[in-house]
Parts: sequence; structure tokens; C-alpha cells
Amino acid sequence: MTTATKSAHFRSLHTPARPLALANAWDVATARVVEAAGAPAVATTSAGTAWSLGAPDGDRVSRDLVLGVLARVAAAVTVPVTADIEGGYGRTPAEVADTVARVLDAGVVGVNIEDGARPPRVLADRVVAARGAAGRAGIDLFVNARVDTYLLGLGDPATRLRDTLARARGYVDAGADGIFVPGLTDPGVIKELAAGLTVPLNVMAGPGMPRVHELGALGVARVSLGSGVAQAAHAAVRRAARELHRTGGYDSLRPALDHGELDGLFT
Repeated sequence: MTTATKSAHFRSLHTPARPLALANAWDVATARVVEAAGAPAVATTSAGTAWSLGAPDGDRVSRDLVLGVLARVAAAVTVPVTADIEGGYGRTPAEVADTVARVLDAGVVGVNIEDGARPPRVLADRVVAARGAAGRAGIDLFVNARVDTYLLGLGDPATRLRDTLARARGYVDAGADGIFVPGLTDPGVIKELAAGLTVPLNVMAGPGMPRVHELGALGVARVSLGSGVAQAAHAAVRRAARELHRTGGYDSLRPALDHGELDGLFT
């Protein structure tokens, strides 16, 4: 697929009728495994990527290192790639625009940009910058604006939904194509939030959450696992290491993927 084709296809995947389900990857190997499992797109996790590069999550990793990972991932898969770029890896909108331009050069057609604890105006300005960079590159970038009111417990719980919608609408006005609200688990609130938006809603899912099709029935168009897959993978490493060093056993390796199957993903 050409970049334009990938961009258009990725945009078309956002529908509550069949929500886009993303098991987030953090390197080439995980991206290839996800693609081989039948994923129509690959999303990266900023946390998983940061951990794999030896840094903590939260805008603490080198932008150049992340861009290198994104370029390798985009080159390794045939499906569209969307990247979590945290706050944009820049202190100013101009620096964020430069990040987005380089992300596009890497072959990525979607980005997540988050507000975190920053004032909403800061992310709105960054969304404008991202949209401008995409326009200059001639690429229809899908900008997913992440609202962290629920994830970080920001503001008054009694007005959190209203505050979230206000932030989301401001980001849409700035040029966001989708809204991502991690930390949201209540089906009633999810439904009300989806109904209050004019763009696709993305939520982060995990154990105990409704299944993908059930979230679609609530109005969700995109479901991400965030850092969950990376956390589960690292838990598998810990289980194997503990078993080896505490009991001398190896049974935790039984669910492992076949060596030949993994090797075949790169042949």
C-alpha cells in the first residue's frame, strides 16, 4: 500500500460497527507478531517502547531513539502504523511539529498525542502543530488526542465527564480526528461520552472490561490495549526467571511461540 492508501484505510477502520482493535507493539518483533495474528493496523505503546529502550514512561526517552523504532516497525509491516508519541516529544508546538514531520517520514500514518497534567490549551496548540506538519507533508495523518482526566483522576469526579467532553471538543476544534480516553471503565459513562463526540472514541481495555463488540455497541470506534501487552510479556519473563532461579524448573516456557514460527516472520 502507498502512504496515501494506508492513511485512507486506517481512517476507515474507525467504526463502532466493528471497532478497530489494537494490541500495542513496541518493536519490530512484536509488530510482526501482531500483524501475523490478523491485525488490520499496528499501534505502538510509548511505555513499552520506552522500557525496551531503557527509559521510564512519560516523555523521558530520547526522541531519536523512538523515531528509530518507529521507522523500523513501519518498514517491517504492510499494514498501517499509528504511533504513540506521548506529549509530542517537544517543549513547544514547533518542536512537536518537527517530531510529527519525522514520524511521517518514518512511514507512520497516525499519532496519539496526550494532554497529561498540562493545561488543555497546550495540547490544542500541539494538535494544531501536528495538523500543520501533516498538511505540509501532504499526508492525511490521523491525529488521536488523548484526554487524561480519567487516567490521572484530574478535577472533580462529579464534573469529570463534562470536563472531558470540553477538553475533547477543544481538541477536535484544533484538528484532532479522534479522542482517546484511557482509564475509562464505566459502560454508562463510555456511552455518554461517545454520544457527546463528533469523532471516533478510543478507549483502553483490559481484564474486566466489556469485549470489543460490546464496546462498539456503546459507541466506541477504537479499542487499545496500551501498555498491557508489554506488561504481560515482561511478567512472562519474570515468571520464567523466578522459576529457574527458585526451583530450577522450566514449565513456564510451555506457552512459548515456536522458534521456527517466529523466525519465519522475518524470512
